[in-house]
Amino acid sequence: MAGPQNTLIKLWPEGAPNAAGMTDEDRPALTPYLVEGSKGAVIVCPGGGYGMRADHEGDPIALWLNSLGISAFVLRYRVAPYGYPNALLDAQRAIRYVRLHAGEWDIDAGKIGILGFSAGGHLVSTAGTHYDAGRPDADDPIERMSSRPDLLVLCYPVITMQSAYTHEGSRENLLGKHPEPAMIELMSSELQVTSDTPPTFIWHTSDDGAVPVENAMLFASALRRSGVPFDLHIYEKGHHGMGLAESDPHVASWSTVCGLWLRRYGF
Repeated sequence: MAGPQNTLIKLWPEGAPNAAGMTDEDRPALTPYLVEGSKGAVIVCPGGGYGMRADHEGDPIALWLNSLGISAFVLRYRVAPYGYPNALLDAQRAIRYVRLHAGEWDIDAGKIGILGFSAGGHLVSTAGTHYDAGRPDADDPIERMSSRPDLLVLCYPVITMQSAYTHEGSRENLLGKHPEPAMIELMSSELQVTSDTPPTFIWHTSDDGAVPVENAMLFASALRRSGVPFDLHIYEKGHHGMGLAESDPHVASWSTVCGLWLRRYGF
């Protein structure tokens, strides 16, 4: 049963918060990739500088997860001209949706992970540091669910919005040309980690010319200070945006190690 299923799941069928229209780009959605016997599920957030979503960081990643026996959902989140908080709302809604319906797919509602690349990694890091337990009195049953992911996978992620190491294009698309200092701090995920932040797997390359490796190191250091378990893998060489890195056997080992890490958490 591996591979994309026919049903595209619209996260807000009647229209998303702040939607400016009703095109596909205005309507966040999940593409399910379900496998029988999957214990957990992982939501996949492709990168693209909050300006687009890279195809090679979506479908191939879901199929790799399927090969591990893990169900996956590729998230079509909103990008520019949509800025903060819309992509985060979309990721939170996706986590709530999968958690609510987990029983229908024989998935453990306590094993909902989220994985992202580059700016999609920033989105994942914000989902892992900005969440709530849900609203028990909400009319919408989806909104009664917790939006806290059970684990994070960050692949050459943008983490900080602070000038020294941020990815300027991602920051501008998310926060605008001249963001307020308070917004820079709020969306710098290394400053938002707590002891309740989910366990995290991180990989990056040391010579990434687009998103400095310091982003991964800043988040790992914050996790360490807060006592949150993490794996950190930094490869010597590799350009930004490698995805599964099939052209480089050394860097490609990230997927094998990540699979073992996911298994450690019962996925």
